[in-house]
Amino acid sequence: MRSSWVNKISEILGSKPPFNWLSLCLISVLALIAVLGTSTSNVFDSVTTTPVYDIYTSYRRQKEKASIDLFDLKYLSLATARLKEFGLCGKDRENHVPCYNVTANLLAGYKEGEEFDRHCEVSRTAERCLVRPPKDYKIPLSWPVGRDIIWSGNVKVTRDQLLSSGSPTKRLMLLEENQIAFHSEDGDGVKEYSFQIAEMIGLGSDSEFLQAGVRSILDIGCGFGSFGAHIISVNVMVMCITTYEATGSQVQMALERGLPAMLGNFITKQLPYPSLSFDMVHCAQCDVSWNDKGGIFLIEADRLLRPGGYFVLTSPKDKTVGGSMSSKKINILTPLEETTRRLCWSLLAQQYETYIWQKTIDPHCYLSRKQKVIPLCKEGYDTPSYYQPLVPCISSTTSKRWVPIQNRSSGSHLSSAELEVHGVLSEDYSDDLQIWRSHLKNYWSLLTPLIFSDHPKRPGDEDPLPPFNMIRNVMDMNAHYGGLNAAFVEQKKTVWVMNVVPVGSPNTLPLILDQGFAGVLHDWCQPFPTYPRTYDLLHANGLLSQLLSSRCSMIELLVEMDRILRPEGWVILNDKVGAIEKVRMLATQIRWEARVIDFHSGSDQRLLVCQKPFVKK
Repeated sequence: MRSSWVNKISEILGSKPPFNWLSLCLISVLALIAVLGTSTSNVFDSVTTTPVYDIYTSYRRQKEKASIDLFDLKYLSLATARLKEFGLCGKDRENHVPCYNVTANLLAGYKEGEEFDRHCEVSRTAERCLVRPPKDYKIPLSWPVGRDIIWSGNVKVTRDQLLSSGSPTKRLMLLEENQIAFHSEDGDGVKEYSFQIAEMIGLGSDSEFLQAGVRSILDIGCGFGSFGAHIISVNVMVMCITTYEATGSQVQMALERGLPAMLGNFITKQLPYPSLSFDMVHCAQCDVSWNDKGGIFLIEADRLLRPGGYFVLTSPKDKTVGGSMSSKKINILTPLEETTRRLCWSLLAQQYETYIWQKTIDPHCYLSRKQKVIPLCKEGYDTPSYYQPLVPCISSTTSKRWVPIQNRSSGSHLSSAELEVHGVLSEDYSDDLQIWRSHLKNYWSLLTPLIFSDHPKRPGDEDPLPPFNMIRNVMDMNAHYGGLNAAFVEQKKTVWVMNVVPVGSPNTLPLILDQGFAGVLHDWCQPFPTYPRTYDLLHANGLLSQLLSSRCSMIELLVEMDRILRPEGWVILNDKVGAIEKVRMLATQIRWEARVIDFHSGSDQRLLVCQKPFVKK
């Protein structure tokens, strides 16, 4: 039904306005433009000393505003249909992680560790609300200060948990009022520990990891991320992964420090990475019983390791089992030695409580074994792994990606031969990177005035003076070749990117991981395995159009994005006009501030830039 003021105009003008009315309107508009144009000219005449880049910026902003005004006019027509804002969730969901409901999993019959696994089909909730930050939450400190000092109110870790932490990657944290400070130098022994690992594999220091082919490390049960915080300083990507914790969180702590991390465990299911993904698997007192279930957890570690890669275990040799009256110590190394031999691993070195095995580079080794053989997986088994059941077989021995880590290029740019393994032409990869160089320049020029408002930045400048790098944790929700990540690296931006390859898209995750980047498979119809408020910037190129034609709910996706985005964090969506308009309308429900920008003149693509407000009630 039309509003009353529309009906009155219709009564005066009739259903169709007469021609003379249209002529009068047109003349009035032209006259108004002439008046405004004159006044605008006078303004520019009075500021002839304005630098060229300011005029360019002013022009660009006027162009953006015109585009925004156009969408505002369309949006006004939908005013009566605007949807109500979602309410805030209760305090009990401040650190809520969907799909990890231990109580619901137990009631559903999961046991023997399976209750800690990811079960999205069990823990779905009908309530749709926005996860609020804790009462004492504060915006994280900028990098690199935020790596060593975090606000204690931002994480669900108690004082007792911190003080009781005793492993090399956890200890020596200081509690000062509302902050937690981490020792970043040799005060916590991490630097010495990393140097020890380098020496054990035959290197002069840990700065030589890259030259030895170690570009990416999977850190299982990473404590609070101290090992990764140090290794990142030598340009090696360390992905922290650990099981869900209802009280306290290693993953949440690592992400709060600006370190790559995500929830994941392999009690019954494979991790969401393809085979041959990492150069080193590291476990320092990570509480994984590697000997259980016939060594199937070691078989999963073997699946993830590249040829010539290293398995590093730091753990006491003896383990106490049984109750207080009948406890006894057992040697855990003996069964490990047997399983590793069957996997064609060789014990490279042992110092104190640290053991390092190396995976074979010769796939024929598996054919020459004689006793208690672990079978090879069937031909064609190496399909994309997305929470598939663990399997007791050795995979990828005939894969084209079976390349020893020592034979690969040390940089993030892959050679033509390496790209050919992934079925990607060198020209296509170069073109994709060039596009993302241009996109990143546009993104940064757009966000810099908004984020660093007190520190104006001219085109061509590097990162401004402190406060700098308010963006540290970035997620590319539809990563393709990892071009955005590559552009960040090339421009020396101190961010890290979680490159997500959506399930159902071409599986480019092996290509991304082979560049030494962080990445994972994920189904965007489900929540992402992380804690709330763990990313500073979410980016998606073309993802919305894909989801519009799928079974996924767009509003559910946006609510999930809001959950994992920190307050005052940013969202950049690049997509077709129809998808952008729909999301812009829905953004009001989750209280985002949204702007539509036409960076692609003459095309049907638009950019939607949103910011999440800091809401505390």
